[in-house]
Amino acid sequence: MKLTQRDLFRATVDHKKEDAILFYADFTEDLEKRVRTHYGIPEKQSYREFFDMFSPCDIMPKRKCELPKYDYTGYYQDIEITPDAHIAEDGILHIPGGMYHFTKLVSPLRNASTLDDLEKFHWDFFDPESFGTEHMEAEVQSAHKKGLVAAAWAGELYERAWQIRGYEEMLMDMVSDPDMADFIFDKLFKRNMFWAVESAKAGVDYIRCGDDVANQNAMMFSLDTWRRFQKSRWSEIYAEVKRINPEIKIWYHSDGNISEILDELVEIGVDIINPIQPECMNPFEVKKRYGDRITIDGAIGTQTVMPFGTPDDVRKTVKEAAALLGEGGGYILAPSHVLEPEVPIANIEAFIETAQECNCCKKKR
Repeated sequence: MKLTQRDLFRATVDHKKEDAILFYADFTEDLEKRVRTHYGIPEKQSYREFFDMFSPCDIMPKRKCELPKYDYTGYYQDIEITPDAHIAEDGILHIPGGMYHFTKLVSPLRNASTLDDLEKFHWDFFDPESFGTEHMEAEVQSAHKKGLVAAAWAGELYERAWQIRGYEEMLMDMVSDPDMADFIFDKLFKRNMFWAVESAKAGVDYIRCGDDVANQNAMMFSLDTWRRFQKSRWSEIYAEVKRINPEIKIWYHSDGNISEILDELVEIGVDIINPIQPECMNPFEVKKRYGDRITIDGAIGTQTVMPFGTPDDVRKTVKEAAALLGEGGGYILAPSHVLEPEVPIANIEAFIETAQECNCCKKKR
């Protein structure tokens, strides 16, 4: 019979070779509209379902009740808040940017200078006690009955920390005022641990998490700094969820060149790495080095072949990735990030058609 997506996911992450391969792609809002128009995808149908893409069900804790409407404007007295800007419920100011979906983030705690300043912030948004989890196990069971994978988001540490504190301010804190950095990291850690533990108890197949910790060439801070503030906390979370469910898988995201920390990510329990940007790292070398220790999710360049290659370039790249990265399992075929508006529809066609051919989804076992 045909493999379900959950069957194929388990085979993939367990590095068992199957005829089929999981694949997916995501689009910015404008590009999604054009893809839907081009293919005639019904408005209410998921495009992932339409193309038979990998479609895990996201299972998340839910707010027990609506949070109070805090007035964060006091944090932005030095900034003109334009009518098209908005302050999110976590206090971060979003100002529309000049390109596509990008916004300028202004951090509410950018001017904080003492721990007392941090303590006065409204941290209810990150309070684990504000979330309910009673629904999660039933949602996982429902996904499994449909043959689908159940996944859960366990949050970010560094990325959310700097968004609240300020980019330069958080980098400075980690070097010169670690108590300030620890305060914010601990708030996020407690929320992330709660989400991850409750998801593991509910029976999800994998937990997604991560931070963008590297640029195109290298890590954005020293290894000691990463170990001190991030690795230590993620390792505790991973250990706890794997204690609850030894079969659960950990999916970790970071853009950029993270080759310096791959060994340590594997050491603390990461099973799936996303996205292994081919512009920054050689995914074939990663596959060769780590063999059946990690699964690669991504590796199709969104800075190169998808926007600027020809359809033939895309087909060649997808075939090579499926054959070489997918050898013996351990590969989920996908672009390395969301596809932006400059990606031609012809290249999307080439990606989907070639992925479907490589997928061999109609073969029987």
